[in-house]
Amino acid sequence: MKVYIIRHTTPDVPTGTCYGQTDVPLKATFQAEAQAVKDSIPDIKFDAVYSSPLSRCRFLATFCGYPTPRLDDRIKEINFGRWEMQLFEQIDDEYIQNWYDNFVDAPIPDGESFRGMYNRICNFLDDLKTRNFENVLIFAHGGVLACARVYAGLCDLHHAFENLIPFGGMLCIEL
Repeated sequence: MKVYIIRHTTPDVPTGTCYGQTDVPLKATFQAEAQAVKDSIPDIKFDAVYSSPLSRCRFLATFCGYPTPRLDDRIKEINFGRWEMQLFEQIDDEYIQNWYDNFVDAPIPDGESFRGMYNRICNFLDDLKTRNFENVLIFAHGGVLACARVYAGLCDLHHAFENLIPFGGMLCIEL
């Protein structure tokens, strides 16, 4: 099975903002960015189309011609817990240095660790493998694409954010 995962377009939040599972707006450039994404989607039949339930993914799916994707909470971005919508540089929390030193396993207060997110994405991808699909399209987030790269054996958890797929970019993996 081929799985095409598209990262949503640019969010309208200040650079350096922790916005994981917060439903944030998209930049005014959405239409142009979304058109480029739409033009990059292979002209093939998709057996299933999924989207994170967050609006930045759903809006992109709709623009690209998929107004009713299957929504799945497992493909949401990482839960930044009590750090949501704060600038990283302004987070005043005793746990942040531990998270910087060990982001893979250190849970974010009231949120999750990167490994926790990875396990959630693995559960979703393992479930996909049980389906009789040939081609699947997914509208998701940067963290989801990073986890999918690890799942596909392209890198390990500690290097998952190196060479991150840009906003509107696509990753294709084989399951």
